Amino acid sequence: MKLTSYQQNLLSDTHRLAAFYEAINQKSKGVVYDLGTGSGVFSFWAAPLARFVYAVEKNPHTAKLAQKNLSTCDNVSILVNNAKNINFSENADLIICEMMDTALIDEEQVPVLNSVRKYLKKDGDIIPCGVFNGVEAIHLESKHTIYQEGQIPQPELMSKLLIYDKIDFKKYIKEETEHQITIPINSNGTVSGIKITTFTLLTSNLICGPTPMLNPPLLIPTNNLNMEKGESINIDLKYSMGGGLDTIRASIETIP
Repeated sequence: MKLTSYQQNLLSDTHRLAAFYEAINQKSKGVVYDLGTGSGVFSFWAAPLARFVYAVEKNPHTAKLAQKNLSTCDNVSILVNNAKNINFSENADLIICEMMDTALIDEEQVPVLNSVRKYLKKDGDIIPCGVFNGVEAIHLESKHTIYQEGQIPQPELMSKLLIYDKIDFKKYIKEETEHQITIPINSNGTVSGIKITTFTLLTSNLICGPTPMLNPPLLIPTNNLNMEKGESINIDLKYSMGGGLDTIRASIETIP
């Protein structure tokens, strides 16, 4: 399959690749929607197991690449459109949608699924089927929200990881979200940010942690608090799923 440099990066992420391959092989049957198909690799995997695959791609240049890569698959149709605007002619046994970003903030996973979920059969599946979001208190030098790419940057961890949100993609998801999270501090020092880590559920028994091309941890600056081990803070965290990183609002306060 001919790939763009971005798609090549996606397919070079072997942890991500193996997880999706296993999930698609487990769940593909009947009618499959592949939303945001990109180069078409997920449709290519699903096609031999499905009756028909609708591969949706809104970028016309990328859709041409998918059309070429999927030319040997007689049961795949390329739809050049935003998935939210399509009236599908038959319901899906499986929806594949990997418009993912850490905490679902900076990509369209949630608004797309909220629009398309009505076409999923009652006993149908979605890949991924959900996410767990976790938060840690950190000491962060940056004043801007940034992704942690590998070990760069390396913030000082000031707490253990706490899971604050569990999202099931088969259920309606409120796009505007706010969380009040209390977390104990386990070392002396200055808390000046939070780290969000997203764990992706490909199926109910297959989980994938952050990878270079799938939900790298997100580092978010906050106000500064000088803390001692054993004290706790309250995190006020707001964002819009699918709204972009500019929608993030985060602040911290000590617990009296």
